[in-house]
Amino acid sequence: MGSIKTSGKKKRLNKAAKQTRWAPFWLIPKIFGPGRRIHPARITRKKRNWRRFPRIKA
Repeated sequence: MGSIKTSGKKKRLNKAAKQTRWAPFWLIPKIFGPGRRIHPARITRKKRNWRRFPRIKA
């Protein structure tokens, strides 16, 4: 397997990796109010996993 990736491929993979993260914790009181305790994954738009399809065009 080759280890050298082109810069464009790295940029696409890097952007997709950022989109798998949970929403920031400070958005929870802003959206739901200060009393609610929920998980940040609940307000995350793109819940991606590396095994989940459709795969990212690399």
